[in-house]
Amino acid sequence: MSDMTDVTLSSSAAERIKAILAKQSGKDFLRVSVEGGGCSGFSYKFDLDDTKNEDDIVVERDGAQVLIDEMSLEFMRGSEIDFSTELIGAAFKIKNPNATAACGCGTSFSL
Repeated sequence: MSDMTDVTLSSSAAERIKAILAKQSGKDFLRVSVEGGGCSGFSYKFDLDDTKNEDDIVVERDGAQVLIDEMSLEFMRGSEIDFSTELIGAAFKIKNPNATAACGCGTSFSL
């Protein structure tokens, strides 16, 4: 499920990733990255990708694969990638134990 990355996928995230990729021809991975910006200093970015780069770490569960580059991994160690369905909508969420603050949208955080 995970190696030395300490990043895990919930079963609901794995199911959702497989469902999304099944509809996208040529895309094999969900890429999660961290960039500067957002209302709390950093934000998560989610993309579909077909290429694994040399510095990518692969997190896998139940056949779903997520790519995380080395720089983003530093911010995400110990995190769980989850998919939640709530009244306000369904979205991927990162449960990051390193984040000292997060915003309501769930995609922005600070360390």
